Amino acid sequence: MEKLSQILMRERELLETLLFKLETEQMVLANGRTRWLMRTAREVDAVLTTIRETEILRSVASDHVAASMGLEHNPSLRALAAAADEPWRTILSEHHEAFVSVTREIGALAEANRDLITVGYRSARETLMGITDTSASYSADGSVTTTGDSRSRLLDWSL
Repeated sequence: MEKLSQILMRERELLETLLFKLETEQMVLANGRTRWLMRTAREVDAVLTTIRETEILRSVASDHVAASMGLEHNPSLRALAAAADEPWRTILSEHHEAFVSVTREIGALAEANRDLITVGYRSARETLMGITDTSASYSADGSVTTTGDSRSRLLDWSL
């Protein structure tokens, strides 16, 4: 039971780290600091990979504890807490509550980040389409042709 609790604590720490990385990603997106976007995305992916690995360890430890308590394979954390004696019942219940809370925060933040990415993508696409409408191209005989109007456009390269 102690090993399972340690793994659960590690998983909670990783979820908090993921929350931090997602908030960092949100700040990068909100401030238009696209230079750091790929780095923050890689950091989020690295934490997610570590969480997946830890979930495997938790699953094995949960199955071991469930077997020792006479429960079926792959029990929920609530089922383990309900079957455990004190102080483990309280400890496992607190882990469950923390997981629910941080998972809710992660979901909301991930959704907000998706919205920011979508808005940024649309803005960049519209800007590029505006540039394409006035760009010059070459015809089959090699002469320069222009499409759209010939007005000058100002492009903000900080995008």
